[in-house]
Amino acid sequence: MQPDIEIARETDLLPIEDVGQRLGIDRQHLVHYGRDKAKISMEFCAEARSRKEGKLVLVSAINPTPAGEGKTTTSIGLADGLNRIGQRAVLCLREPSLGPCFGMKGGATGGGYAQVAPMEDINLHFTGDIHAVSTANNLLAAALDNHLHHGNALSIDPRRVLWRRALDMNDRSLRQTVIGLGGTGSSIPRETGFDIAVASEVMAILCLSESTAELKERLGRMVVAQTREREPVYAADLNVHGAMAVLLKDALKPNLVQTLEGTPALVHGGPFANIAHGCSSVMATRLGMSLSDYAITEAGFGADLGAEKFFDIKCRQAGIEPDVAVLVATVRALKFHGGKARKALSNEDPEAVQKGAANLAKHVENIRRYGVPVVVAINAFSGDSQAEWEVLQRACDDLGVRVALSEHWARGGAGAQALAEAVVETAETQAGQFQVLYPDEMPLWEKIRTVAQKIYGADDIAGDSRLRKQIAQLEEQGYGHLPVCLAKTQYSLSADPLLRGRPHGFEVPVREVRLSAGAGFIVVLTGDIVTMPGLPRVPAAEAIDLDENGQIEGLF
Repeated sequence: MQPDIEIARETDLLPIEDVGQRLGIDRQHLVHYGRDKAKISMEFCAEARSRKEGKLVLVSAINPTPAGEGKTTTSIGLADGLNRIGQRAVLCLREPSLGPCFGMKGGATGGGYAQVAPMEDINLHFTGDIHAVSTANNLLAAALDNHLHHGNALSIDPRRVLWRRALDMNDRSLRQTVIGLGGTGSSIPRETGFDIAVASEVMAILCLSESTAELKERLGRMVVAQTREREPVYAADLNVHGAMAVLLKDALKPNLVQTLEGTPALVHGGPFANIAHGCSSVMATRLGMSLSDYAITEAGFGADLGAEKFFDIKCRQAGIEPDVAVLVATVRALKFHGGKARKALSNEDPEAVQKGAANLAKHVENIRRYGVPVVVAINAFSGDSQAEWEVLQRACDDLGVRVALSEHWARGGAGAQALAEAVVETAETQAGQFQVLYPDEMPLWEKIRTVAQKIYGADDIAGDSRLRKQIAQLEEQGYGHLPVCLAKTQYSLSADPLLRGRPHGFEVPVREVRLSAGAGFIVVLTGDIVTMPGLPRVPAAEAIDLDENGQIEGLF
C-alpha cells in the first residue's frame, strides 16, 4: 500500500468554503489559512451554542504498544463511516505536537485511507496555535523574571517560582535549567526548567475556555509563584494576562479541515494525555455537537489516561456527557499485553491475544464505571489472523460488549460502516447514566487514591511526608475541590511501563503535585513521568527531508 503522505497528496480536497457549507457556516465566518484550512469565528461559535446538540461519541483505547494502535485513525474512519450510513458526523480531534512528530510516535492525522488533511500542514505548523501557546507561556515567564530584576515589588521568593518555560519540541536537556547567569544585568540566577508546550497550563486553559472573557479570566488566576510569606502570586498580579490573551485570540478559534472523504473535522488544541488532560478543546467539541447528529472526539492514549481525564475533568467542567465510548483494540497490542516481545507481534499467537484480553476487560470495566455504554472497535492490521480476531470476538462476548471489526485504514469509511452501525445502534438503544468517578468535596489524597485503585487497579498510592504536606497546603488555600490530573506512563495500567496486561499487587508512587489553578485541576506526577519528553536513539526527524522540488519526504 502507498505511504500515507502519497495517499493524502493524491486526494482532491474540497475547498474549505465547501466544507464549511456542509455545516452551515457562511464564508464570512471563516478565517482562511490557505485553500483547505480555516478558523471559525467566535461569533459563529457563540450563535451555534443555542442549537440542539447531537450525540457525543468518545474514542479511547486499551493501553498501546510504543508504536500506537490507531485511535485517531479509528476516530476518522468512524466519522466517515457514519456519514456513509446517512448520519451527519463531525470529527473533533487534537492538534499534533512537533515533539512526537520528530521523535518516536510520528504524526497524528490518521493513516491509510482514514486521514485528516492537509496532513503535512496539520502535522507541522498548522495554524500556529501551539506556537501561540508557547509564546504566551514564555511572555509570562519573561515578565516574572523581569519583575524580580526590577525590585520585586510583589516580594516573590525566587526559590518558590512555579512557572516554567515551554517549547514544542522533545528536549531532555531543558528539563532542569539554571537561568540568570552572567552578572547583575542578567536578572537573578535561579533553577527552573522547560515543559513541552502541550503540557503547559496555557494549553489546558485554551482547551477548556469557551469565550475570550473566560480565557482571560483563567489566565489571570494562574498561580506562578509564592511570596516569602507563602502567599500565592497570580499571573494577573504581573499584569500580562491581557497581553497573553491577545497572543491567544486567534488560537482560541476552532480550526476547520476535512478527512480524505470530505467529512468536516475540527482539529483544535493538543494537550498530551500522559502528562496533561489529553482532550481537544471544549469549544470545538460543543460546536461539533451543535452542527451534527454525531460528534466524534478522542482522548489520548489508553482509557486509563485519556478517557478518565475526559470524564473527570473535561465533562465535569464543561457540563457535557458522552452517549457512547468506542474502545479501540488491536490483536497486536493484546499480544503485547499477553507477554509477546515487540519484535514478535507480527507472529500469529491466539493464546497471547487471549491472555492480553485482561487489559481490554479492565478498560471496559472502567468506562462502564462512568455509566457510559461501550463498543469495542477491532482496528484491523494486515498481519492479523482470523483465529486471533475470533479470540478477541469471544473475549468481547464474554464481557457482554458490542464489537465490530473495522478496516478503515485500508478502505476508509467503507471499512468502518459496521463500526458506525454498532455505534448508532448502541446510542439509540442503551441510555447511559453518566457520573464522574469522585465528588468535588473528596480530599485530594483520596481523589488520587480513587483513580489509582478504581481505574488502574492499584492496591494503594505512596508519597512522602513532604508531598502530603504540599497537598494539605493546597487544600488550606482553597484548591481541595479541584479534580486531579494524573501524569503516568501510557504503556501500563500501573505507573511502571514494564507491567503489561492487567497487573495486580502494585502501588502508584506519587512524586510531585503542581497546581493549575487557571485550568482548574491539580497535576499529579507519578513514577518516572516527566513533562518534557526526550528524543529516542533514532528520532523520526532523521528520516524527514525536503526534496529538490520542495516536497516533504519521510513525514509518514
